[in-house]
Amino acid sequence: MRGFLIGGLMAAAAWLSPISVAQSFIDIEADPAIPTLQETFGYSPGEEITAPADALAYMKMLADAAPDRMKLNEYARTWEGRKLVYGVISSPENMARIDEIQADIKSIASGTLSAGERAALVARTPAVVWLSYGVHGDEISSTDAALTLAYHLLAAENDATVDRILDETIVIIDPMQNPDGRARFKASFEAARGLETSADPATAEHDQPWPGGRYNHYLFDMNRDWFAMTQPETVGRVEQMLDWYPVVVVDVHEMGGEETYFFAPSADPFNPYIRDEQRAKQTLIGKNHARWFDSRGFEYFTREVYDAFYPGYADMWPQLGGAVAMTYEQGSARGLEYQRKDGSMLTYRDGVEHHFISTLSTAEVVANNHDLFLGDFADYRSEVADEGRKSKSRYFIFDLAERRWQVEDLGRRLAAQEIAVQRVGPGFEACGTRYPSGALVVDRAQPAGRRIATLLEKETALPADYVAEQEGRRDRGLNHELYDVTAWSLPLMDGVTSTTCSRVNLSSASLVGADDPIPAVTAPNAAFGYAIPWTDTGGAKLALAALKEGAVGKATEEAFITGGRSFPRGTIIFPVADNTAGLGAMLNRMASEIGAEVVALQTSWVEDGPNYGSDKFKTVAMPRVAMAWGEGTIPTETGATRYVIERQLSVPVAPIRVNNLAGADLGRYDVLIVPDTSGDFAHRLGDGGAAALKAFVEQGGVLVGVGGAVDFLASADAGLLSTKLEKAYADGDSAAEASGEGEEEETRADGTHIAGKDAYDAMIADPDAAPDDVPGVLANVVANTDHWLSSGYAKAIALYAGSSVYRPLMADEGTNVFHFAAADELLASGYLWEENRAQIAFKPFVMVEPHGEGMVIAFTESPFTRAYLNGLNLLVANALIFGPAHAR
Repeated sequence: MRGFLIGGLMAAAAWLSPISVAQSFIDIEADPAIPTLQETFGYSPGEEITAPADALAYMKMLADAAPDRMKLNEYARTWEGRKLVYGVISSPENMARIDEIQADIKSIASGTLSAGERAALVARTPAVVWLSYGVHGDEISSTDAALTLAYHLLAAENDATVDRILDETIVIIDPMQNPDGRARFKASFEAARGLETSADPATAEHDQPWPGGRYNHYLFDMNRDWFAMTQPETVGRVEQMLDWYPVVVVDVHEMGGEETYFFAPSADPFNPYIRDEQRAKQTLIGKNHARWFDSRGFEYFTREVYDAFYPGYADMWPQLGGAVAMTYEQGSARGLEYQRKDGSMLTYRDGVEHHFISTLSTAEVVANNHDLFLGDFADYRSEVADEGRKSKSRYFIFDLAERRWQVEDLGRRLAAQEIAVQRVGPGFEACGTRYPSGALVVDRAQPAGRRIATLLEKETALPADYVAEQEGRRDRGLNHELYDVTAWSLPLMDGVTSTTCSRVNLSSASLVGADDPIPAVTAPNAAFGYAIPWTDTGGAKLALAALKEGAVGKATEEAFITGGRSFPRGTIIFPVADNTAGLGAMLNRMASEIGAEVVALQTSWVEDGPNYGSDKFKTVAMPRVAMAWGEGTIPTETGATRYVIERQLSVPVAPIRVNNLAGADLGRYDVLIVPDTSGDFAHRLGDGGAAALKAFVEQGGVLVGVGGAVDFLASADAGLLSTKLEKAYADGDSAAEASGEGEEEETRADGTHIAGKDAYDAMIADPDAAPDDVPGVLANVVANTDHWLSSGYAKAIALYAGSSVYRPLMADEGTNVFHFAAADELLASGYLWEENRAQIAFKPFVMVEPHGEGMVIAFTESPFTRAYLNGLNLLVANALIFGPAHAR
């Protein structure tokens, strides 16, 4: 509590404190010891877009000015080296015992306390409110709102609302989640700025150059990264959120300039693992916002667009641990002024003020309902653990005999999300199954049980009434309202074997830590050489590390048996005779660092399959990789492609801007990747660029096209793929009939008789329409196991999203290395329209077509999306390593 003595002194000194409106949008008696933006940088909140370095400096100045009420913590560094910080703000009494409070919060979150113990801790412990701003770097007003709120909470004197917030809560302000992106936006804005600010949305200061400021350094949309945890910014935030266990989390965003303001309640669908009590609190908070907004004449909307289903959002991941989490969206000026189509003016100051009010209102609601929010959170953590104990699928078991490295890697990502993962040794048995290599086990009976369920179950079902509504919209010719993917099962995406069991003996199990090294399988000294079995991504990482150091080896196109052990297609052998001394020590060291397996071969003799000297073994080398970069490519896919190759496989990538490909010396590279493209790629590339791509392939290069790039490569301009994008299939009509080909133009149409509604709908349908858009499902794909590109696979899981369906290559054109499974086996997880299911079946996922000395490898759907399709990383390595080996 802010004590009587402090309050009395403040009242006595009130006549010395100026009234401050411009610095916080609310009349307050302001403590002059707290620096304002005006005093520090020469402008009031919303008058200018604060630069990242200045925002960081101002947060530090606030903490220095009020050390009894604010502490600043650094929690991560971005790829570009910028600090990520959050401020902890509360009353002097709370801050004086902040370590004790944090320990009490962790006890509450443990889910192990009795009802009486929980009640006692709730009564004496402030509730944590976590306010996050600016995860998208060009959603600019949020950061200045964060700075304004921090100032307001520290400077306001004799303010009952602020006093109650500081007494009853710990407010954590993360003012700038994406400083790299904000810096990119700020630089482009200032570079375009002229004599006067322009409100015209078409002017340069509103038009960011590629890739824009939305993304971080690797062009990730970090609001989709929470469970994937690929970026250092996300890893740091998850770690700190699990250090504080907030009861409310807010993620502050911007949307298009024509919009007003969105706050909770969220739109349908809600993830089924969100409880009714959490939804009710969203409404409680929303009603308080409405009171504030009504009093100030601000427009807003709720329950539209922004749903609560996909668990990778900042407003979803915390809810699966018991918090009430929400997205707030402000129409963006994308600069200082924005003139809307109706002639009204939206200013940057408007956005800052609206976000300031909504986040202040959030803290106010929690402070006024402390026992409700913290008490329900405490009950949630205990009840969810009990809920898990009663589940018939209580235990998730991951077999270490298959894709061992991927299983171990997944276990560490889960452990980093407060999910207890336990290791059981070889010979473990559960539910009638024996695991000769051991397993990792996750028990749902823990406070994160609902997060466990939605991440690890094969399916998170959409509500039946919502599905019916979306199907009805489609029947009426309207777009569906699904906002993101409908499937994200981690075992499927990681390509690992997972089963469930109701009872498991874990008496001899040991916990797996998020930072534990992955156990390696090293080799004794070998007389002939060393083999890297091609079974998981760990093997690919080890092979690439060895090739980078100059190791000499070959990969097999066919399985072989030696010493009684079978080695699969793709296995790479490094002979002792062909390499320098210390080969075994080097491979063992790398295997230990990576957690991979290396096997000693004492002889070149094989019991079955090809010998090392056979033409079935191809010489491999460290690939030299370039990629198309910049305008004409989709930033998130371009960034994810580079990230997977560079950071997950450790292969350097040379980005070449699309409009420079025509003049680049592509002969420097073995592999050229064209990531998912936008509609203007061909224009940006130009005729010279298209010719350069064709020459690169014909002269022995491997061109990898992904997603939209496949359509370009199949176009007449490129002439590098013999496939073709399909239209939506219409029952009973040939393609020619559906498109009207061969008809001569006439002044009148033939007379028709429309027999009924179905005939009418068919008559008015667009004959050139693409298949309906699919928001995102996990689909089964089947491998051609006779082709080297499928080494390590018989089947796999791909993410299908969008509407692109391609005709398979004919046998004389190339090879369909992976195709989508039959219609009745196609869907692995998610919701898929039935007509799409029928049309996608047996269509290609990966194609290879030779040209001259080289080849084109086409991925019709991206294996790189969000860098969370870990089960496909070995396939990517196949393209990078084996492609050049077969093009020589």
